[in-house]
Amino acid sequence: MFQLGKTIVSEEIIEKEFVCNLAACKGACCVEGEAGAPLTEEEVTILKDIYPKVKPYLRPEGVKAIERQGTHIKTALKDLETPLVEGKECAYVTFSENGTASCGIENAYNDGKIDYKKPISCHLYPIRVQDYSEFSAVNYHKWPICNDACALGNKLKVPVYKFTKEALIRKFGLNWFLQLEKLVSEL
Repeated sequence: MFQLGKTIVSEEIIEKEFVCNLAACKGACCVEGEAGAPLTEEEVTILKDIYPKVKPYLRPEGVKAIERQGTHIKTALKDLETPLVEGKECAYVTFSENGTASCGIENAYNDGKIDYKKPISCHLYPIRVQDYSEFSAVNYHKWPICNDACALGNKLKVPVYKFTKEALIRKFGLNWFLQLEKLVSEL
């Protein structure tokens, strides 16, 4: 672990390699698991505001789940998350003809309908950030459904921090990322 500004960063984001391999996993991260995507307070407001523009991109099951549960949920532990469809996939997920999952929010963004890409927790994956009062912990999250992404990252020699560059800049700023690159170059 090392400190970078107000973050404590796991060395695994430098040491591990990762490149999403949608052809292999078919977007399982949007479907697997027992919870929705973690959200920030700011994202809760954004999701409420953009929902009318995102709704046309969603499946009827997702729309039904959102209209029943809301654009977000608060868990028993007071965490904010995207709602799920019948306790399974994220309500914002869509599927292509070959069964590959994608994000309805990101699809609306890619079409220029909104200026919000997707929840930062999704954009950062496989990095997970835990915010504390004095600092944020930046960690690599290993999930077996991403073994193909680890294999592809290894083949292409792309470290996690480079794969998530755009998301890390979105979360922490360009200066933070440049400091990270400088630190890596000195190792």
